[in-house]
Amino acid sequence: MKLAARHSRIPVYAMIRPRQGDFFFSDDDKEIMLADIHAAKQAGLAGVVVGVLNADSSIDNDLLREQCQAASGMGITFHRAIDQCLDPMAALDIIMQHGCERVLTSGLQANAEAGIPMLKTMVDYCGPRLSIMAGAGVTAQNVARIVQETGVTEVHLSGKSTRASHMTDFSRTAYMGSADVDDFAIPVTDPAKIAAVLAALR
Repeated sequence: MKLAARHSRIPVYAMIRPRQGDFFFSDDDKEIMLADIHAAKQAGLAGVVVGVLNADSSIDNDLLREQCQAASGMGITFHRAIDQCLDPMAALDIIMQHGCERVLTSGLQANAEAGIPMLKTMVDYCGPRLSIMAGAGVTAQNVARIVQETGVTEVHLSGKSTRASHMTDFSRTAYMGSADVDDFAIPVTDPAKIAAVLAALR
């Protein structure tokens, strides 16, 4: 994080998420997340990305308050945990009350293009109080439509491809994870994909 803060020419936010899966966290998870927020602040990052829910999919108001207090002075984005909420508008109200600057969401759908109707509803509901950032499945082929039909002013994408491992000799008999994941195909951000999205928005 320190290297990212030192060398990046754009603001860098740390994802505060201790594990895969849902966003209903144990006490240990909560302690880890608060420690991670403090570490991100000490590293000099511009902000953090958080998302915490109760068992009924409502926003964990107390934990979000605690996280926002820990991140005081940093930018705060609430991530796609909102896409698991049964009442997203109530969730937006709570998120705005805590001073978050944006929400990353697919509009409660598998991808942002499918979520266009809800994304527009969110943009209209929040107005200038909260930025709605469309994410999940954003590409050069659909980004213009997403922006035009929803009114979002920010989008999120990985823009990734893979590169071959630079190792010249290795065993393929063991797997470092799932057998259907190639350990020797390294995910990387693809500058061409990012450039294509930017071009589509111009």
